[in-house]
Amino acid sequence: MDFFDTVRNRHSIRRYQTREVEEEKLWKILEAINSAPSAGDLQGYEVVLVRSASTKEALARAAYGQTSPVQAPVVLVFCADRLLSASKYGKRGAELYAVQDATIAAAYCQLAAAALGLATVWIGAFDTEAVWAAIGAPEHVTPVAIIPVGYAAEEPRATPRRSLSDLVRDEKF
Repeated sequence: MDFFDTVRNRHSIRRYQTREVEEEKLWKILEAINSAPSAGDLQGYEVVLVRSASTKEALARAAYGQTSPVQAPVVLVFCADRLLSASKYGKRGAELYAVQDATIAAAYCQLAAAALGLATVWIGAFDTEAVWAAIGAPEHVTPVAIIPVGYAAEEPRATPRRSLSDLVRDEKF
């Protein structure tokens, strides 16, 4: 799929088929994640690959009852590694760059999945402590996004977007 078609056709999908994601496709998504740009090329993030039903159920509870983590065959949890980013950039690295790195990697994940005919949804509403417990993350690693990955069990719908004239500013507000 052409890059711009991929961007236009990527939509948030919350219901998934029981069909497994092929290992080759999963590997391509992981390679895309690994290619994402990051501050100082540190890759100040961790990705937790979740397949077990019990961990997916814990993530669904942590996400305030959202069911997509349970339905999807694979769930990726993107976490900011504050210590890694702080090692080069201090406080700003810990508080900002690590989060930016994790979110860029998560966006690459979503685009790679869409290009491969897979569906995703970005889950940002969750109880951080509960996600920490579900994935066994150390204290210096902060969950940023939960992304279920699988084959869509619903038709994506396009949502209205702001006009470019409303979104883009020339130089100053």
